Amino acid sequence: MPRDKYTRQSLGATQRLVKESRVLLVGAGGIGCELLKNLVLTGFGEIHIIDLDTIDLSNLNRQFLFRHEHIKKPKALVAKDIAQKFNPNVTLFAHHANIKDKKFNLEWFSGFNIVFNALDNMDARRHVNKMCLAVDVPLVESGTTGFRGQVQVIKKGKTACYDCTPKTTPISYPVCTIRSTPSQPIHCIVWAKSYLLPELFGVSEDEAAELDSSEDADNAEEIKKLKEEAQALKKIRALMGSGAFGKHVFDKVFKEDIERLAKMEDMWRDKKPPEPFSYDALEQEASVVDKAIAQNGQRVWSAVENFVVFKDSLDRLVTRLSQEQAVASKSGEPQPSILFDKDDDDTMDFVAAAGNLRAIIFGIEPKSKFDIKQMAGNIIPAIATTNAMVAGLCVLQAFKVLKDDYARTRWLWLGIGSLRTDQLDPPNPECPVCSVAMARVHVDIEKATLGDLVQDVLRTRLGYGEEVTVMSEAGLIYDPDLEDNLEKKLSDLNIGDAGFILVKDENDNPRVDLQIAIEVKKPEDETKAVLLVEKEGEALEVPRKPEKQAVPDGDQVENDDADGLVIMNGVSSTAKLPAGKRKRPLDDEGDESATQAKKLQGMSSAEFTNHRGTEAIVIDEDDGALVIAGDD
Repeated sequence: MPRDKYTRQSLGATQRLVKESRVLLVGAGGIGCELLKNLVLTGFGEIHIIDLDTIDLSNLNRQFLFRHEHIKKPKALVAKDIAQKFNPNVTLFAHHANIKDKKFNLEWFSGFNIVFNALDNMDARRHVNKMCLAVDVPLVESGTTGFRGQVQVIKKGKTACYDCTPKTTPISYPVCTIRSTPSQPIHCIVWAKSYLLPELFGVSEDEAAELDSSEDADNAEEIKKLKEEAQALKKIRALMGSGAFGKHVFDKVFKEDIERLAKMEDMWRDKKPPEPFSYDALEQEASVVDKAIAQNGQRVWSAVENFVVFKDSLDRLVTRLSQEQAVASKSGEPQPSILFDKDDDDTMDFVAAAGNLRAIIFGIEPKSKFDIKQMAGNIIPAIATTNAMVAGLCVLQAFKVLKDDYARTRWLWLGIGSLRTDQLDPPNPECPVCSVAMARVHVDIEKATLGDLVQDVLRTRLGYGEEVTVMSEAGLIYDPDLEDNLEKKLSDLNIGDAGFILVKDENDNPRVDLQIAIEVKKPEDETKAVLLVEKEGEALEVPRKPEKQAVPDGDQVENDDADGLVIMNGVSSTAKLPAGKRKRPLDDEGDESATQAKKLQGMSSAEFTNHRGTEAIVIDEDDGALVIAGDD
């Protein structure tokens, strides 16, 4: 019996599209493992897997493709080897790399029929979203948070993109709390991760996202003191490599700074003041503690054990930075720095030990390295079952995408014991990513200047006037009052392959913003250094901005979120609100405050059935998918 007999029976004509498809899977973690298994068993013809991470012990409980013997090996490579055994007829390619690497450029993205995002960070999601929009390749976005999950189909010009809906901002902590009055373990962890580690081995992060550096008077004073302490640490940093370096660091942050804080009596009227550590006293007790204690991440370490891990990790980081600096000096490259990575044992041990020592000083309960890794890495606990369900929903949506049947794709929300479908939003006209017009240009990077782009593409081909502004990812590079860069090569302006340029029309009756994607490729017309890429028979035209229509005074606009109706002055209409006005933020960043999935928690099956009227489960005759009524 042929391996694909039952998939042919289930999918019918769609099976041919599946076998001929070329798929990109970004991420081989919790969702990625489940999704790769589904794609392989369904028979998708060619699958590329890309992931930057290596396998960690903490991954094994939910990333079923990996085993203990795979720890420290690249996720993408192991996932490919294991999944290949499920179906040898599928062609798999693995890339142990960052999806933002320049080699994964627009031309590379354009070779896929569909892209699946199975990522755990916002920055990479936004990058893939932007690249897929630029080359008009459909993207299936997914995410999970505990028992909740979601799937969203993104298609240029037809659905809202990842950036159409505002995302939650990272949690920040006041500098005064981090520096002087920590009261929770997370305060000590952020101090070690975003202050101490960068000051010693990287670039100062006084204004890191996790440190609230707003310019109110109290906070400004704390920031000033923090900078003074940073200057003192820089002097100690100059001693790096000497035998006394570790003691100087320890005495500075765990003794001298603490003694100064303890003298501020007004600060400790209602609570116990911090108690500094003695390096010499801990050193005497440390002789009986094995450095291997760092490998026991499930147990909460004592003060002496944290001291041993702190010293050992500090020595490892000093040696590592010294070696990297020597290599950089020989090659003439910029001096390196060490950044925190939850999967990097050196930085993880340092942050865990330093954070715990500070916690003990302030009378705060220390945490295990395992718990600190979750907190420092902003990791939201994942559930294997949720990942499996979301991965299955991704593939069901992919069948409709391959058939170009976007009218039947849905936004899927997975709750505790429930599944809700909703219509996908149209593109948000205010979205800074997908509301703009998009174009691609081939550039001879050895010859192309900014003037070539402005004159040959913007003015001659697209008909822009004099009042135009051009911005790269680094900032403004051209406007009528800034013509100094016109003779410069694009490469001299740090514009290269897979880069983006934003064009704003400042004339009367302006065009919408235009985003130009750069592809380093010699144009077919050898007389041109920059050439606009256009589909055969489809000349690019940048539309004009629509005139804004004022809403008459007194009109009240409400959105009934249950059925999507717009109610104006009490009169219902089937018109939908613009995507930017809808109250449905994405849930993949862990926002507990305003999520559709949250509404489903605790809802009985009967309540769920009546949530949006009479609903039923039916079989999609075209692709065999189980769908909730309304998914037609």
